[in-house]
Amino acid sequence: MKLANKVCLITGSASGIGLGIARRYLSEGAKVVIADLNQVAAQATAADLDATAPGRVMAVAMDVTSEEQVAAGVAAVVARWGTVDVLVSNAGVQIVDPIESYSFANWKKMLAIHLDGAFLTTRAVLPHMYAQNSGAIILMGSVHSKEASKLKAPYVTAKHGLLGLCRVIAKEGAAHGVRANVVCPGFVRTPLVDKQIPEQAKELGISEDEVVRKVMLGQTVDGEFTTIEDVAEVALLFAGFDSNALTGQSLVVSHGWYME
Repeated sequence: MKLANKVCLITGSASGIGLGIARRYLSEGAKVVIADLNQVAAQATAADLDATAPGRVMAVAMDVTSEEQVAAGVAAVVARWGTVDVLVSNAGVQIVDPIESYSFANWKKMLAIHLDGAFLTTRAVLPHMYAQNSGAIILMGSVHSKEASKLKAPYVTAKHGLLGLCRVIAKEGAAHGVRANVVCPGFVRTPLVDKQIPEQAKELGISEDEVVRKVMLGQTVDGEFTTIEDVAEVALLFAGFDSNALTGQSLVVSHGWYME
């Protein structure tokens, strides 16, 4: 098994992509931490997973924009399992609006969740990874780490920023056996994406079907959504790839929406 007994902390993992990654990691022998803003949901998800992987799942409440909650959550993981081997910084939200009407409060909220959250969780786990001279940091980017779309100024800005953060982590972490990578999914049919469909239809003055066919999937090679399982496989690749050959790199998983 690729992740046997590895302690893997996944933020935003009570549902969606984070949950898919948690399931995949468990299938490869990992111990998984369900970290989520919603403590009740995190505990419920952990209980469900524990039924199939007894003793290998725990839940922590974590607002990734809170320095105190991040520190407390990581401390709880270390108290139980001794370390953190893999961090998947996955927590995220989406708020769509044109720049001219985008509130500064929402701008700051988006940057805080996506960028501050990645920084705070990374900073919290690095001392434990450095102490054991091994670890993997995986940041959840997006095709919007490479591209831009209307109505998503702070999201695109933050996702671009994760590439820079990843590269610095990779350069600083190399001497301590720590690798860093960014997973860049296309549109994945989660509640986060479903919420955007009517919002973008309204803002762009087109039908919801056109949002899906033209805006979300129009640049793919097959008109298909990326799946949670697709993203989880890439997250597993980075978590289990032990050499520095891929550190500092990003991988787009988008049915050809963006190619590089």
